[in-house]
Amino acid sequence: MSSNYFDFQDADPQQSGFDLIPKGTLAPVRTTFKPGGYDDPSQGWDGGYATQSFETGSIYLAAEFVITAGDYAKRKMWSNIGLYSPKGPTWGQMGRSFIRAVLNSARNVHPQDNSPQGALRAREPRLEARCCRRIQGFHELDGIEFLARIDIEKDAKGQDRNVIKVAVEPDHPDYAKWMGVPPKTSGGGASGAPAPAAPAYQAPAPQRAPV
Repeated sequence: MSSNYFDFQDADPQQSGFDLIPKGTLAPVRTTFKPGGYDDPSQGWDGGYATQSFETGSIYLAAEFVITAGDYAKRKMWSNIGLYSPKGPTWGQMGRSFIRAVLNSARNVHPQDNSPQGALRAREPRLEARCCRRIQGFHELDGIEFLARIDIEKDAKGQDRNVIKVAVEPDHPDYAKWMGVPPKTSGGGASGAPAPAAPAYQAPAPQRAPV
């Protein structure tokens, strides 16, 4: 370390690590939320995960996405996941669609698999698709890992920045390669259900109360 902090001759050259990631790049990411302290018990929104905008009144999840592998590992991006807007239902519906895709991506569920809710399949130790798209709260999304497609948009200052708007689901041709799972097929049915050989999300076994 330099004996004089204000002599910057021996400082490392600035790295060009902030170049934009090309639009359309696929990358596995881990999600964390910046808690905003907003709860709405009528919606089941608890834990303080949601944020309410003082300017617009909209409610959202402030998400940070960290790339976990590949050429851009450790790079971070920030996006808001819409929950509610006073202007209408569109933003909240977009947020629900995104979360559905995130669960499909994280839990290896084909987007066209709408098999009914029920017990475990007789010869397949995995939950039905609809169960895999149910969560108990936002805490199940905090830390979730999925395959994302990187996008580019303008920030508030008009500068380009990377964001994530699309979760890549198991029907994408590159999903299996990135996520390290066998490729899924239509399974021979009209529903597009996953092939039985493909592993999928398994919920933890329920805890029994001590006797």
